[in-house]
Amino acid sequence: MARRANHFVLYCAIRACAAAFLCLAPSALTPAVAETAAPAVAPVPTSFPIASDARIAGDDHQTRLIVDLDGKVPLRAFALADPYRVVIDLPQVNFRLPKGTGESGRGLIKAFRYGLVMPGGSRIVLDLSGPAKIAKAEMLDPANGQPGRMVIDLESIERAAFMQALQTAENVAELRPTVAGTETTATVSRSVPLPKVETDDPRPVVVIDPGHGGIDNGTQSADGVAEKTIVLDFAVALRDRLAQQGKFRVVLTRADDTFIPLGDRVKIAREQSAALFVSIHADALPRREGDAQGATIYTLSDKASDAEAQRLADAENKADAIGGVNLTEEPTEVADILIDLAQRETKAFSNRFAQQLMKDMKATTRMHKRPMKSAGFRVLKAPDVPSVLIELGYVSNKADLQYLLSEQWRSKTVGAVAQAIDSFLSKRLVTAGPPG
Repeated sequence: MARRANHFVLYCAIRACAAAFLCLAPSALTPAVAETAAPAVAPVPTSFPIASDARIAGDDHQTRLIVDLDGKVPLRAFALADPYRVVIDLPQVNFRLPKGTGESGRGLIKAFRYGLVMPGGSRIVLDLSGPAKIAKAEMLDPANGQPGRMVIDLESIERAAFMQALQTAENVAELRPTVAGTETTATVSRSVPLPKVETDDPRPVVVIDPGHGGIDNGTQSADGVAEKTIVLDFAVALRDRLAQQGKFRVVLTRADDTFIPLGDRVKIAREQSAALFVSIHADALPRREGDAQGATIYTLSDKASDAEAQRLADAENKADAIGGVNLTEEPTEVADILIDLAQRETKAFSNRFAQQLMKDMKATTRMHKRPMKSAGFRVLKAPDVPSVLIELGYVSNKADLQYLLSEQWRSKTVGAVAQAIDSFLSKRLVTAGPPG
């Protein structure tokens, strides 16, 4: 008990130091976010404008993106660096673009992606081949038999000019959905409200994190099945299974097809004082890099356990760039030394849970030939919450994909993960003893 008391005191000290550290740091709020009053937000319409086609024209000096829409909507476009991107925020749009749209580009646009980033807000992110300025961003009315169109004109510039423009432009780190029917934008502090913290519920909190979502599809199978859909179905089934037990309060980082930045996923776990954080994903090997199958369990480490673990961590850590979040604006929450102090014990608990999880999953689920790995996943970096990331299988493997889409397989595997969570947390509660 004395050891647990010491840990409690240590964590309190760490959090107090962290709070003091943040208070001393310069404010990270942009002028727009710091405003005391935001424009009134209009109700989200039940039907949304439809984007029916998109095309790119031009060369390496001047490039135009045209998107056909059945209605005129306001837009907001801005550029980001490292990697070079242009982000276009719109009110919620129903994207009905031809299959494969955005996978290849032309001129200054290497590729682009699109999707929901929050209720009422959609986003298009252009991956650029180099620094460019937005020469024009406008909506055109239908004319001469042509539908309404969104037109974005880009012009190539030198990096020095690009970076200077970023420094003088309004800070755009936060997501700002444009409200349909108005020419104003509603500023929000994060993509979606974080789940409510239930202070009067003493049960341990388990945070289930379905990876990707919204504009970020994650990996995709050859016939277009998106990782974000597979993992959301699994996470919802796991939440329901745990809820049936009644022992834990279960929180999902997302319960629908919404984009959640990596930092917000970690914040949810920490603000909920979670006893456990489980991130759910599905992997895919790049073409011509062989085949792999089975589930893998990942824990956090500074050095990846192998090259494949490093590849996966690099890919998963790009989620914010995929969603158009300005990574350079993310403040350091606490000093590295404080994080290290807290993470030492947390890593030990994470590894202990990973071992329990592997044991239970092996009884029902095909596992990778190396089922336990580690790498520097950003989503696992809560310093005081034991965290693991599960890759359920490979969508690039036909047999794995068949399992991932099977309700029978999902039910069995959800049962194994729920059993591991129950076993791990029950042991921790017994070890901790009654409060006081």
